[in-house]
Amino acid sequence: MASLALSAPVPGPARPGPGAAPGPVRPARALSPSGHADTFARDHLPPRQEWPDLCFDLPGLRYPQRLNCARELLDGSIGRFGADRPCLTDQYRVTWSYAQVLDRVDRVARFLVQEAGLASGNRVLLRGPNTPWLAVCWLAVLKAGAVVVTTVPLLRPAELRAVAERAQVQLALCDERFDQDWERARTGVPTVLFGPGADGGDLGRRARHLAAGFRAAATAADDVALIAFTSGTSGVPKATMHFHRDVLAIADTFGAHVLRPGPDDVFAGSPPLAFTFGLGGLLVFPLRAGAQAVLLEDGSPRALFAAVPRFRITTLFTAPTAYRAVLEFARRTDLRTLHSCVSAGEPLPEATWRAFREATGVRIIDGIGSTEMLHVFIAAAGDDIRPGATGRVVPGYRAKVVDASGAAVPDGVPGLLAVQGPTGCRYLADPRQRTQVERGWNLTGDTCVRDADGYFWYRARSDDMIVSSGYNIAAPEVEQALLLHPAVALCAVVGVPDPRRGSVVKAFVQPAAGARPGPELAAELQGFVKQQIAPYKYPRVVEFVGALPHSSTGKLQRAALRGGDARGLGESGSPC
Repeated sequence: MASLALSAPVPGPARPGPGAAPGPVRPARALSPSGHADTFARDHLPPRQEWPDLCFDLPGLRYPQRLNCARELLDGSIGRFGADRPCLTDQYRVTWSYAQVLDRVDRVARFLVQEAGLASGNRVLLRGPNTPWLAVCWLAVLKAGAVVVTTVPLLRPAELRAVAERAQVQLALCDERFDQDWERARTGVPTVLFGPGADGGDLGRRARHLAAGFRAAATAADDVALIAFTSGTSGVPKATMHFHRDVLAIADTFGAHVLRPGPDDVFAGSPPLAFTFGLGGLLVFPLRAGAQAVLLEDGSPRALFAAVPRFRITTLFTAPTAYRAVLEFARRTDLRTLHSCVSAGEPLPEATWRAFREATGVRIIDGIGSTEMLHVFIAAAGDDIRPGATGRVVPGYRAKVVDASGAAVPDGVPGLLAVQGPTGCRYLADPRQRTQVERGWNLTGDTCVRDADGYFWYRARSDDMIVSSGYNIAAPEVEQALLLHPAVALCAVVGVPDPRRGSVVKAFVQPAAGARPGPELAAELQGFVKQQIAPYKYPRVVEFVGALPHSSTGKLQRAALRGGDARGLGESGSPC
């Protein structure tokens, strides 16, 4: 293990009604004086002219100039809801109160500053599965004024090394069970191990003897709090930078106005805390509401839903494939405590939404967000849901559908999704910033249609549009049609090269239990799709597979399918 000594530090408006034109955007404000001694993160923000315009006119988004989000999430919630409420629970049902979490966070923060020599603004890499100790480390790093860089446990040495180099990481806190790949990365970064148990391993023991209480670093609201890496589904992962105020903004927009949690809610889910969908759903939202978070290391669909009656979970966050995979199990499981289920990361098929509602009585809250925006910016809940639509703009944000020139298109016409809000894209020293933000709007890379009532209907990732014989075909639309057939458990659609048509639609189908894959079923599925959507969109090639590739964040890896990375059962159909 490397030595612990560190190197010296380097010195908007409310949502408009349906059909209304957006009001003026407040001009970008100058950055506040930084509270960081190490100004690496601020120094590597993109040029101000490449930032998106930001909106702060929603009253809940008016934050003070000095703000430490960890203090607000923990000390602030204790002030509002009390210290004795349950805060974090592990998979073994060991629960820490808010007072106990605060004590651990303060002692770890003191250790980081006094014994590890951490300076405000230093970057700290976190590695481990979802556990209360990982959450404590996340909060402690921010309370100490440093910048947190959380990584998913599945990253391998080369990937970890790339993250450490891009973020110029100066310290790592690693779950002792996941240190081998980190050691193999050979970064030379000083590392402290923590354990999953109550004592917290080496980190917990070293922090325990230090004095209780810690005064949070006086960070600026617009100091960088975290560097989050994208999942890389569209190429080389990008490093996004988010401020202390951004962390609270996602709770005060989507959390407060769509999810609306209360202090008696119990949160759980499958996404890792390194994935901003998981960070919001499993840490930021529950703590902001004074609620309880159950952090499960096994987030597989069956384990997740089996945990509902065991922990009396009320609020779940997971990917669309999990909701579909668990349908039969959910019908046999007591889910009476469950009232809110959130889906993101991939489009939620209407067939899955309806099947889950029939099986459980719960209406899934669909949402679209991005690592660049930190969390969800379009969603709908309760009676506001229209099955098949993603939803309407979350209060505090605004969105429009534009053409390639950036001009807004009429309702009902597909185009590119553009978004503004209190959060926005800021890449760490990356020229792709210039293509992600245009004319002050964040371009998400999604193709959508907006209807006259202000609902957004997802079509596809812009790079998942298949052009065949001059026709634009959205892969998710074909997937939704296939999922209506009882012989289809899961599916994925991609475009594959064809000498006559340029590309043709190919469907990878995971058959349902009892279905017999083969040419007959392939032909049946092709005919079925022709009856559901325009016939030219049907899959000309059908390949039956035993499993579909997904990333650690639950996203379907279509790029892997284009490269043939699936466990096949045989191909049927003809591209003619």
